[in-house]
Amino acid sequence: GTGGVTLAYNTRSKPEVAQILAAAKAAGGTVLSDGYDVFWGGHVGYFEDPQGHIWEVAWNPHTAVRADGTFQWGSG
Repeated sequence: GTGGVTLAYNTRSKPEVAQILAAAKAAGGTVLSDGYDVFWGGHVGYFEDPQGHIWEVAWNPHTAVRADGTFQWGSG
């Protein structure tokens, strides 16, 4: 179980998923799943932080993450 919540970090690119997972590991987290492609076209991976919180790291080709961190729906 995850304790009722899973946190998510959305990336701007597919390769950034691996970069964030590596950074989480370097900071003391445990990578639970390396990045993999999912049926809807995205790419996801998971880690547990040192406090036990589960994080999803995801790239969604159907949205963009703006410079300020907000979503832009649609790929353009």
